[in-house]
Amino acid sequence: MTRLMVLLASVLLIGGQGALAQTTPSASMSKDADLKFVVYLSRHGVRSPTGKPAQYNAYSAASWPEWDVPPGYLTAHGYHLMQMFGSYDRTQLASQGLLVQKGCEDAANITFYADSDQRTRETGKALAEGMFPGCNVPVKSRPEGANDTLFHPDPNSFRPQEPALATAAIAGRIGNDPANVTEAYRTQIAALDKILATCGAVSVTAQKRTSLFDLPDSLGPGKGEHLVEMRGPLNTASSLSEILLLEYTQGMSADQVGWGCVTRENLRSLIDMHTAASDLTLRTPAVARVQASNLLDHILRSLQQAAENKQITGAPGKPTDRALFLIGHDTNLTSVGGLLGLTWIADGRRDDTPPGGALVFELWEDRKSGEYSVKIYFTVQSLEQMRSSTELTLSNPPQRVPVFLPGCSRQDFSCSLPSFERTIQSAVDPLHVDNR
Repeated sequence: MTRLMVLLASVLLIGGQGALAQTTPSASMSKDADLKFVVYLSRHGVRSPTGKPAQYNAYSAASWPEWDVPPGYLTAHGYHLMQMFGSYDRTQLASQGLLVQKGCEDAANITFYADSDQRTRETGKALAEGMFPGCNVPVKSRPEGANDTLFHPDPNSFRPQEPALATAAIAGRIGNDPANVTEAYRTQIAALDKILATCGAVSVTAQKRTSLFDLPDSLGPGKGEHLVEMRGPLNTASSLSEILLLEYTQGMSADQVGWGCVTRENLRSLIDMHTAASDLTLRTPAVARVQASNLLDHILRSLQQAAENKQITGAPGKPTDRALFLIGHDTNLTSVGGLLGLTWIADGRRDDTPPGGALVFELWEDRKSGEYSVKIYFTVQSLEQMRSSTELTLSNPPQRVPVFLPGCSRQDFSCSLPSFERTIQSAVDPLHVDNR
């Protein structure tokens, strides 16, 4: 090798190392800083479908399986999975020096706040029991059926022009024609439609099946808390593919998951339709700003309260808290992601928000300067861990990936707290913030 070739090789090696250093998260923060506080924005655990089987039987030749809980309820399996997640969270936080490994003493420094639905309240109980077994930790929530504006926007706060503006924003992403969405996902919709048409024992009472492609495409202003209503093959496929995911993660027998035609390999492709529909209807900024401003503002207040060690109006927890669990829905995770431009890949799927998934906001204090920084992660059990109730340990953890916050994150994925504050404040719409 000539001297010139050696020189070039050395330059390429150094350049490659520099590029790697810029894209690899730094572990130095945990060595030079202390974890002070964590906010978990979590989806509830595995639930039953929100509708009765009869609603979905119209699209399939065979009947959908019956569940042993009412529609939309957390299952016993889902409860157990979230207990295990809570136990793992306790172990991880103890390994980071924020909590002790056992006992009830630290329970006073954790706040669990859930939406008012059964599946979110029970998920909060499961997480609390997993973290602090036998400690009877309370889970805060509004009464069953009461709307909580932390998780669902108040339709009375909508500006008159916002539904039309949000509709136009989505239309601008799909070429101003909702039929384009069907064409963009025709292959995946067709794959699901074939499963619906050909798998399982045909019901003797079944009427003519409605093909997904028989559904008309439409886009327009929505009702209630929904700014926009998008209908058509993709949105129905989104709901049905999520039911298949719930069957799989519930641990149903192989012949019940998609009538024996859905495996872990094709499930990952099918669930992309749910992610795609959520991306359009919840991640679009004109929608996300309305849906997520209040929640994101309260997450910021909680982090500020922990940093300042004094009560801040609107923060759901206490100044002495070391962690806050906010238990809501996939819609909350998706809209927060859309409002901040967050994206992630976990368990081989992009921007998916399966049961138990959580966005994690960590507050770190530098030991020398005393300055605070925020790091964001997305964490979730893999589909296989959920299906088989795999115990979560530090050596067999759930998926956990760093998330980059545009306009704020540095090379090690951290934001200085002042920069994080400015980013959040510029993203939220004060009109949709509840100061309670």
